[in-house]
Amino acid sequence: MFEIGNSLREARGRLGLGVAQVELATKIRGKYIRAIEEEQFDALPAEPYVKGFLRTYADFLGLDGQLYVDEYDSRFVVDGFGEAPVRAQPARRPVDHSFERRAVVLGLVGVAALAALVIVAWKFGGSSPSAPSVVTSSSPPAPKGLVFSGPGTYIEVRRGSSTGAVLYEGTLQAGDLNAVPGQRFWIRIAHPAHLRLTLNGKVVSLPARKTLKVLVTPTRTALAG
Repeated sequence: MFEIGNSLREARGRLGLGVAQVELATKIRGKYIRAIEEEQFDALPAEPYVKGFLRTYADFLGLDGQLYVDEYDSRFVVDGFGEAPVRAQPARRPVDHSFERRAVVLGLVGVAALAALVIVAWKFGGSSPSAPSVVTSSSPPAPKGLVFSGPGTYIEVRRGSSTGAVLYEGTLQAGDLNAVPGQRFWIRIAHPAHLRLTLNGKVVSLPARKTLKVLVTPTRTALAG
């Protein structure tokens, strides 16, 4: 068992990210991010949203999103319902069948009146009563494109290859969170100790070198010339 909120907050702090930057990258509203870090899950929408937000937020921080969902299930989701106590049945008394007959007649009259009201409502309302709509929920989509952060890291991002258009070039500062659209990137990196790269929400693993050039696509990451 571990503290979900503190673990996520500390991971965000280690990356030097603010709540607004996480909101921009994950599309999770800032107030929900704060509620998750405070473990105030009642402040979030329905349970499927809670799990989707947890998985997306943890994955974005480089953590195991499913581990956080499992921990939430084990601590906050209650399975099953207790059985209602059985009450002792009172002693049966002689039944006045004349009263039962009157009750049956009144019930039939009530059903007929209700049916008449439904017919009138359908005739003059122009449509039949509609069935309640069912709302289905899904996990928030992962951020698209290349997202990167890491204070002290120099990074040059080009589209497609070393001769492609320059999408970003410079030294990252604490609190910077940059995102560029696309699916294939040529990247030159210096001092990548604190660099964090994700492509379409998935963490990009990099070789342990002080300087490197890599080609990054959704299916692979390879050293480049």
